[in-house]
Amino acid sequence: MEEEKVEVQPRKLYPYQEEAVNNIFSRLIELPPNANLLFQLPTGGGKTIIFSEIARRYIERFQKKVLILTHRIELSHQTSVVLSEIGITNKIINSSVKELPEQHLYNCYTALVETLNNRLQENDKFLEDIGLVIVDEAHNNSFRKIFHRFQDINILGVTATPLSSNKKLPLRDTYSDLIVGQGISTLIENNFLCEATTYSYDVNLSSLKIGSNGEFTVASSELLYSNPHMQTKLVDAYEEVAIGTKTLIFNSGIISSRIVCEAFEKKGYPVKHLDSTFSDKERFETLEWFRNTPNSILTSVSILTTGFDEPAVETIILNRATKSLTLYHQMIGRGSRVLPNKKRFKIVDLGNNARRFGLWQVPIDWKHVFAQPHLYLEQRYKDEWDYEMENDYEMPEEIKARFLNSASTEFIVRDKYLAAIKKGLKPQTVLDESLEDHFGRIKDNAASYEEAFELYNLLVEEIKYRIKQFSKFINGSQNYTDWQLQTYKAKLRSRVLSWFVC
Repeated sequence: MEEEKVEVQPRKLYPYQEEAVNNIFSRLIELPPNANLLFQLPTGGGKTIIFSEIARRYIERFQKKVLILTHRIELSHQTSVVLSEIGITNKIINSSVKELPEQHLYNCYTALVETLNNRLQENDKFLEDIGLVIVDEAHNNSFRKIFHRFQDINILGVTATPLSSNKKLPLRDTYSDLIVGQGISTLIENNFLCEATTYSYDVNLSSLKIGSNGEFTVASSELLYSNPHMQTKLVDAYEEVAIGTKTLIFNSGIISSRIVCEAFEKKGYPVKHLDSTFSDKERFETLEWFRNTPNSILTSVSILTTGFDEPAVETIILNRATKSLTLYHQMIGRGSRVLPNKKRFKIVDLGNNARRFGLWQVPIDWKHVFAQPHLYLEQRYKDEWDYEMENDYEMPEEIKARFLNSASTEFIVRDKYLAAIKKGLKPQTVLDESLEDHFGRIKDNAASYEEAFELYNLLVEEIKYRIKQFSKFINGSQNYTDWQLQTYKAKLRSRVLSWFVC
């Protein structure tokens, strides 16, 4: 008996998705060989559905195969499921796939970029008859290493943020043009994404250091966010605006995430920690617990920024600072999915991120970002620097407790500088007055030479912050800032030594 063939109907697309597919496919048809196209759509807008439909149309029209590249195995599996739903025979190329002897069975492949790169190094004929390459999360520069192996074909990159993860390798160098999909605000207005309310809690980020990749270092972030003061701030923020909601907390490192978990456990809240060291089984069990537990809290590092979808998430807590616009949108996007009984979600910002990038739903000119990424980034970093410099150093409570004998008058460099200029005094008088303030606090609270220098060391972070502010106001160079810091510390040590010798 002949087996009955079941015809698979194409997935019904939303109007904006249909429009995007038509626009992209029309451009692909027009493109000459080796011309590449980039498509932008917010997280939650259905990029996988869109590029899967493009793959279906491409295979049908050109009778060639499509390769879809991802950088996470979860994304490969999700894409494979969508492809199968619309009738595309496909194969996931993971670490267990060493050969592809029966390529005629498949019209499409999903592959981890690192795995495929290894296979092509071993055998440049590993894949045959590829007509189109689709790159998911195209802002990630790990894909570039493999592009040279696909000559005379087109590449379609897809991303929520067309801003390269490497400032030295802008996306405009790889992709000839950008197609922009519907924006976040429009998708919210038409009930395709949830409306967001952002609650910002100012955090002093002066102790954070910037690494060679332009991002805040994990080490300095861990030190700041593992501080008991920050743990209290986090729990208080949760209890103030998010208590009783299903909550995702994003941290910069494993240590701070585990400490966050302990802080919520002590308060009796249902919470678990998840990081990249978990086995597949542990990860599955943790995510199942999160899905099935009412008002659950899941604290993690960046492992859930892509390849994770739990529409019931009601609150996103950014318990970290980032300089990455992409990461900012990826984290928040985990809470933007719409459900029949969920039209809004909350963002709790504990890293001054909204000040740095703007509110998540505020429109961004992605064409400008694509064309002039350096100008965009420089402006964002400038905005952040200006904000940081306008706020005084926030001394931890445990250090304040060591200076109880001193008056609690604030010393704000900005106010002192403006007052000095108004009086016609030299700017240096601000640092002279600051040094007197620090010396007076040490003298008032130290009973011995040893204790005096212990207090001096406790003031070093505040000293650094004041020097940095002062240098900002007079447009001093980094060398000037370093020189002023060393001079200031030497003078203060000398004053302390002279006082106790006398």
